[in-house]
Amino acid sequence: MKNNHNFSQIHILDQVTVNQIAAGEVVERPASVVKELVENAIDAAARSIRIDVVSSAEGIVNVRIIDDGCGMTPADALLAFTPHATSKITRIDDLTHIRTLGFRGEALASIASVSRVTLTTRPHATGVVAGTKVVVEGGIIKKTGETGAPEGTTVLVEDLFFNTPARKKFQKSKNTEISHIHALLEGICLAHPEISFRMFTDQNEHLVTDRSPRILDTIARIYGSDVVKELVPVSLSLPFIKISGYTSRPSLSRKDASRLMIAINQRYVSSPVITGAIREGYGTLLPKERFPVAFLSLKIDTELVDVNVHPTKKLVRLSRENEIVQAIRESVTTALLSHDLIPAVRPPLPLLTGESGKDAVIEPGMRYDLTTPASSGVSESTHAGTVTTDRQLRQTELSTGILPVDVKLPLMEVIGQFGGIYILTTTESGELVLIDQHAAHERILYEQVIARTGGDHRSQELIVPVILHRTAQEAAVLLDLIPALAKEGFVFEEFGRDTFLVRAIPVVLGKLEDTTMIDEIVSDLVSQEPARAVNNRERITRIIACRGAIKGGTVCTKEQCQRIVNQIRYAKNPFTCPHGRPTMIRFSRADLDTMFKRT
Repeated sequence: MKNNHNFSQIHILDQVTVNQIAAGEVVERPASVVKELVENAIDAAARSIRIDVVSSAEGIVNVRIIDDGCGMTPADALLAFTPHATSKITRIDDLTHIRTLGFRGEALASIASVSRVTLTTRPHATGVVAGTKVVVEGGIIKKTGETGAPEGTTVLVEDLFFNTPARKKFQKSKNTEISHIHALLEGICLAHPEISFRMFTDQNEHLVTDRSPRILDTIARIYGSDVVKELVPVSLSLPFIKISGYTSRPSLSRKDASRLMIAINQRYVSSPVITGAIREGYGTLLPKERFPVAFLSLKIDTELVDVNVHPTKKLVRLSRENEIVQAIRESVTTALLSHDLIPAVRPPLPLLTGESGKDAVIEPGMRYDLTTPASSGVSESTHAGTVTTDRQLRQTELSTGILPVDVKLPLMEVIGQFGGIYILTTTESGELVLIDQHAAHERILYEQVIARTGGDHRSQELIVPVILHRTAQEAAVLLDLIPALAKEGFVFEEFGRDTFLVRAIPVVLGKLEDTTMIDEIVSDLVSQEPARAVNNRERITRIIACRGAIKGGTVCTKEQCQRIVNQIRYAKNPFTCPHGRPTMIRFSRADLDTMFKRT
């Protein structure tokens, strides 16, 4: 192909297209709009901020942010919609001393380019009576003029992505999008306890904080007084960093890092480096798979913090990173070792019963039988751990006479247990088989739950319903999951704002001695968005199996180990757990001889 020197292939994009490209970086979803506008309100010295979200079955319809900040003059109100117009910086040197949340000047212009925006504003304490109203559609100013308005600024965003349908179709369900807004606001509220925040969804109040000089008051407002009771203060002052806040006693932990809330110079940020430092501060006080709850505020020399890494400004880059990490780690360790970490004894928990008041059983005709086998022979000592393990094994006991014909594993005899994790067995052919007891029992329980597909999912009712208090973010996600949970035997009911009653759980979980299992199941479900390839039923099934199975580290008697081995032999897929980890590893005599160089 010949070059046509008279035809220019390079051209300058029009401003509308430029703004929409910028919007793709800044405005990912409705929560992005809330973030940018709330941060503008904070920078405007607002003392109270109200967030109104209106939704429909299709998703978020509009978002309104109302603040009592400094407001704007008519000229500034118009200029605010111009790309890269900002009051936060004036020259390049200012980027090394950023003390505001916004500074790039693209947020409002980007939002307006993919929505319909109405801004009303009036300057604070200037004596000006009339406010200013600006209406923008798709980045084009449609109307300006005077209007009645309180001091401060109100921004109404409607029909987000109305002119970019390809972006709009990628939005998630209404409750998922609301949960993202809640997650964002929780972090901002904790970074700014001196500001009062109120969020309403469809005119229902969902999140409220009061102006307070103490972050502890805000923590209590969002997460409840029970969390506050488990926190210890963290404090450290060095020339380049000041650390304040709270971290949890080891008795309060989670399976993920979603409750490690960090603010740097009052900017809510995400930093794997800092969350890792907090976790390292616990050393061996927590199991390696658990994370604490922490709310830390870091004041760091602005020259050491680069907040201009990404348009959303949630990610930051730190200079003197090793020193900062060490300071955080040591401050957490010092805080923990300065307090009594012995957990308090919990009150007795309600037990579960079936309809007859006895242990519930799965209906006849199913592959598994949950009835208690008749006792025979010499029994083991019935300490609490042994009794709990026996109960879990009864839940997955195979019914006599309906064993599968296709057995994939040979007979195996238990010769011991190692570390409360691995069961050591031998086969008739002289092989050594090591079995991961949690992975094996998880597979057994998983197949038992799957076997109930299409039948009635009998639930067992709690004598006393369990009350679950969740954050607004988690409650929004859980509302979407209630129908899927009901199909698996959970009965959840809304019980006030962000609170649920659990009236029943699946029969396969057996008698529940510790209600923290329910809390952990819910936490697993709401802690992250599901993978695209896994539907809700599969996620719930895997979590039920994981939480209901015998845990790694549980010391089992030899008889209990043998029962696990006997049960896994009859699984359809005895080789991996539901997450794909191997349940067992085999060593032949020849393998062992080679390892010991006997050949």
